[in-house]
Amino acid sequence: MLQDLKNQKMRVVGLKQTLKSVQAGEAKQVFLARDVDEYIEDMVTEECQRHGLSIIYIDTMEELGKACGISIGAATAAILKG
Repeated sequence: MLQDLKNQKMRVVGLKQTLKSVQAGEAKQVFLARDVDEYIEDMVTEECQRHGLSIIYIDTMEELGKACGISIGAATAAILKG
């Protein structure tokens, strides 16, 4: 699944962008790093449940950031509907 994220051009990275895409119904898959703060996990989980999206958990923010092609860690990312 992480490979799917690496190969996607239509994606968003970061908490604000991910939440915005979920709320707008634009996200089709959400990724969340396991080492995020609890309140971030709660926000993302709540929004995904509300919109019927499952979450793919990635071990670390560093790993998720690399998969997104950025040099810093990422708490969340989402693949957008195309």
